[in-house]
Amino acid sequence: MYHSKLYCLLITAILSLSSLTYANNKENETKPIFHATRISRSIQLTGKLDDLLWKEAKPILLNYEVDPGENTPAPQQTLAMALYDNENLYFGFRCYDTNPDQIRANLSERDKIWQDDYVIIVLDTYGDYQRSYEFAINAFGVQGDLMRTSNNEDASFDIIWNSAAAKNDSGWTAEFAIPFKSLRFANTDEHNWLVHLIRTIPRLSRTQTSWMPIDKNNPSFMSQSGALQGLSALVSGGSIEILPYAMGQQTGGLVDYDNPSSGFHNNKMKGRIGGGIQYSPSPDISFDAVVNPDFSQVESDAAQISVNTTFALYYPEKRPFFLTGQELLQTPMYYSRSINNPLGAGRVIGKSGSLSYMYLGAYDRNTPFDIPGEEESDAFSSEKKSFSNIGRLRYDLGDEAYIGGMLFTRNLSNAHNYVAGFDWNYKFWNNWSFNGETFLSNTKEQNDVSLFESGRVLGSTGHTAIFDGEKYYGSGFHTVLSRDAREYNFSVVYNDFSPTYQAYNGSFSTTNFRQVYTNQSYTIYPKDSFIDRGGVAISSNLQFNHQGIKKEQLIQPSMFLTLKGQTSFEMSYLLVIDERFRGILFQKINRVFFFINSRPLNEISVSLDGQLGKFIYRTSSPTIGTGHRFGTSISLKPTSKLNISFTYNRARLSSVDTDELFYDGNIYRSTVKYQFTQEMFLRAIGEYNSFGKMFTLYPLFSYKLNAFTTFYAGVTNDYYNYGGDDGFTTTDRQYFVKMQYLFRY
Repeated sequence: MYHSKLYCLLITAILSLSSLTYANNKENETKPIFHATRISRSIQLTGKLDDLLWKEAKPILLNYEVDPGENTPAPQQTLAMALYDNENLYFGFRCYDTNPDQIRANLSERDKIWQDDYVIIVLDTYGDYQRSYEFAINAFGVQGDLMRTSNNEDASFDIIWNSAAAKNDSGWTAEFAIPFKSLRFANTDEHNWLVHLIRTIPRLSRTQTSWMPIDKNNPSFMSQSGALQGLSALVSGGSIEILPYAMGQQTGGLVDYDNPSSGFHNNKMKGRIGGGIQYSPSPDISFDAVVNPDFSQVESDAAQISVNTTFALYYPEKRPFFLTGQELLQTPMYYSRSINNPLGAGRVIGKSGSLSYMYLGAYDRNTPFDIPGEEESDAFSSEKKSFSNIGRLRYDLGDEAYIGGMLFTRNLSNAHNYVAGFDWNYKFWNNWSFNGETFLSNTKEQNDVSLFESGRVLGSTGHTAIFDGEKYYGSGFHTVLSRDAREYNFSVVYNDFSPTYQAYNGSFSTTNFRQVYTNQSYTIYPKDSFIDRGGVAISSNLQFNHQGIKKEQLIQPSMFLTLKGQTSFEMSYLLVIDERFRGILFQKINRVFFFINSRPLNEISVSLDGQLGKFIYRTSSPTIGTGHRFGTSISLKPTSKLNISFTYNRARLSSVDTDELFYDGNIYRSTVKYQFTQEMFLRAIGEYNSFGKMFTLYPLFSYKLNAFTTFYAGVTNDYYNYGGDDGFTTTDRQYFVKMQYLFRY
């Protein structure tokens, strides 16, 4: 009853306030204008702005340094211009530089340009501040694209567009050609889009200049954009994309993994074909379907230290089909890798006026499970078949405010998990926002203890985690009240998830808790100093389970600095930290956290992070240990085409009372990549994990004509250190080739 009253109150409050957000639609009509001029033919991109049609454009200047300066005069002059024809929207930039030899530019694969000099276009095609496309290129013309929602950027986003750039004695120039069929926008005659134009100049500081002034005291980036006008009679709709693939692979492994002398067996060569199709009848809706898709990853997941953790680890999504529409599903209740090996999948995504919607359905042949709990979770794969449905509706209220609903279902034979949710975001008093989400789950477990057997109980509900066919409901609630401003920032978070809450389609591992978390920070911006910005913060956490037992209390002060030389530093200390684990209350588990990152030169970047002090040794008989966890990385670029990187992570813990060593291990990972052209590279990854005594080697050749037309050929090798005379012995190997080609009509 308590939760139902609270939810009704929230819905009523949000709906009553939503009418106040109408003002931003009128505000868009009075913004400064960046004019796009229609041209009669297409432009051949050379990167030099040498097509005579560029003379028809109406240039504007990027006059403001917005970071680290605050709307001070730009240190370098930049001109931007826009044209369009029936098929493409063109942008051109002329980036002057008084020291052109200091321009940072590297030849790399797409989306790896963020440490270089680059120009970026941020394009809100609906003018409602909800989502924006970001297109960037560096001085070699290498592309980067992102999807922005509010102040979050999704680097996994990819679409088809064209670019070129060229250096010259006075700086560099850049050209963009963005097909209208790659964009989603309202199907109207006249268009009022919003746009930001930014140039990044990484030197002593990471300087950014802008066409529009940007107020650090205004947390909304897109509300400070200008208007892109002049677009009319755009040809839209009817685009079709077909993406077939073919691949071949041969796998092999030791006959007996317990016996390194048992011999290595190579399996027969296997082939696989499949593909997908996307149809967009209009620019604001698309339909996708895939059959026997290949969701294998050519980019290996970097190993994570899993020792002394009782919860499942999660890895970022890298599979193309699941990356589309991610901006509508930014919630831990949805984790796309919970759909593991689908036979087929389909999706519809679109926008009608203020209503955004998405549906995804997939039939999975190897269903994974993640069973959450109060102090641990269990993740495992299975041979079970399942069908998942992901549904999303969101009504945009303007000025980044919205209300929405979600539905996640997974059906198996004689089992299911359903999760229904409601979410919202509302902004007020310029700097304040109130957002959250609430969920109700219904679960019927598999009745198969051989699939998952556990002694865990779900709070005091009488239910257990074991798969014994139980049925139960669960609820979850998450809300945030925050203030985001130039100097003082504040947030308070409340979470409440019942012991029986389950989200099979999500990445939610912790249940049976009520939590209040707060964070406050104060930032200063010194002038004429080696410090660009600095500040202090303090966070606190208080957590109980649903039986009223206090599980954790925490107070953590911190400091942070951004220095010249593109160097940042953070440090924090667990001043108060008490935690109850396995029924034992551990107190004064104090430790220090630190993070350092520096990019002083184009040729080198380094980082170091870690924590040092006391930890709970999380076993069935937990105790306190002293130790550390830290990681470091270094990236070297001897030439604009060669990139060498090395990462090192280690963890060590020993008993406070007896000095007994609980664990001590390392993970080494090295990557060497040579980029022949923008489209082609050769890469080798080597990784050694001393915890598992495993060494892996991944050489890969890649040719990528665009984000979707690709060719890969590579090998994966796994070696185990058996010790003695056997030493490192090959345990698994896979050869693979894959080709896919995008046909676009």
